[in-house]
Amino acid sequence: MTVVQEEENVTAGSIRVPWRIGTRGSLLALTQAGTIRDNLIAAGHEAELVVVKTPGDLSSDPVQQIGVGVFTSALRDELAAGNIDIAVHSYKDLPTAQDPRFTIAAIPPREDPRDALVARDGLVLGELPAGAKVGTSAPRRAAQLRALGLGLDIVPLRGNLDTRLRKVSEGELDAVVVARAGLARIGRLDVVTEALEPVQMLPAPAQGALAVECRTEDSELIKVLTDELDDAATRASVIAERSLLAELEAGCTVPIGAIAEVVESLDDDGRIVDELSLRGCAAAVDGSDVLRASVVGAPERAAELGRELARELLDLGARELLSTPEAADNPRTDFSNSSPMEKNQ
Repeated sequence: MTVVQEEENVTAGSIRVPWRIGTRGSLLALTQAGTIRDNLIAAGHEAELVVVKTPGDLSSDPVQQIGVGVFTSALRDELAAGNIDIAVHSYKDLPTAQDPRFTIAAIPPREDPRDALVARDGLVLGELPAGAKVGTSAPRRAAQLRALGLGLDIVPLRGNLDTRLRKVSEGELDAVVVARAGLARIGRLDVVTEALEPVQMLPAPAQGALAVECRTEDSELIKVLTDELDDAATRASVIAERSLLAELEAGCTVPIGAIAEVVESLDDDGRIVDELSLRGCAAAVDGSDVLRASVVGAPERAAELGRELARELLDLGARELLSTPEAADNPRTDFSNSSPMEKNQ
């Protein structure tokens, strides 16, 4: 059961003000939701944060036992019950299947989606010695790190960002790999020793993006959130990446990476037009193979481009990679993108 802590609200006619923005209580989640609140207030709307405690926050059990969706589902439960008006999610954490009860009214401008290395002594990835212990919560990161052939010892990692960084500073690990976006949002980019380029490691679909969600029936609120917060380029990029993920029928703990961006190009008549560039990969858990492909098209075809690239990866053998038994057989693959703090960092 979720426990909601909220400030006193004021009701004006049939519209409840201030708008109640649901968030988890971690530093990162509060920072993300606080940005949405501040933007709405700056635009002339009343808004406040409501902290929702989830079973995942209260449990020390591995995520595989408590369930990958426990964090987002708690917020959605409060949204459906009318206890909050808006939920702010790390978009990457949401299931790919749409829930008709809710609408993602806004996807604000995205933070840098790359993964980041935080290593001892200021080392970059190529300087870590063979056998160095590198912690990560994501099978996607683990698979791509193994595929680089650096001889690193990839170990499971759980805990909030401070806990993960402390494992490096205290010498328990030589390095950790986390999402750069999370560090940026809490003002800790100073600890990053290398931002990992997509050629080294493709990020998770929708990494660095936020989903601002409300009830589908709240049409007026949807319009306000869309008008004030939505970024068209980020929305197109995230739709493409998530469509790829959905087409591959992959959950968020499967080694799938994707990154899309809207870039300027020239059409046949020499006019400047926007194009959506999408890159994706599917990796064997043991790092023995990584399949990569890319596609370019119009931003309005974002969902179609994602499905097209997924089918190309399947033609290259992605299904066989994703169905290999290594994850079950390998004791060092107890990974998840779902820490009690935030699943995508």
